Amino acid sequence: MDEVLVERVLRAVEQVPRGRVVCYGDLAALVGIGPRQVGSVMRHWGGNVTWWRVTNVAGDLPAELLARALPHWREEGIALKPAGSGCRFAEHRADLGRLGEDYARAAADLDDAAG
Repeated sequence: MDEVLVERVLRAVEQVPRGRVVCYGDLAALVGIGPRQVGSVMRHWGGNVTWWRVTNVAGDLPAELLARALPHWREEGIALKPAGSGCRFAEHRADLGRLGEDYARAAADLDDAAG
């Protein structure tokens, strides 16, 4: 996968504020790729960023990731759904306008790298 694209996704994730979440589709729209590509980047290279702030649109994560995300969510005040299967996405969704502004600043140097 293209290194610049990977870096774009990871920088977008890094801009999600503490206590907030986004879905794969939010990041995809921001970066200009598809949600599955975002998922692939996160699966292979997302371990060193705040991956627990990226869920599906329902606020869910696969069971193995959910168990690892719970301590982070507790620490950041991200509330669980009553069934405990994920977070209350609508309550904790990041402000996408602000996220876009922050991402544009964080990724500005990548425009030159893309050629």
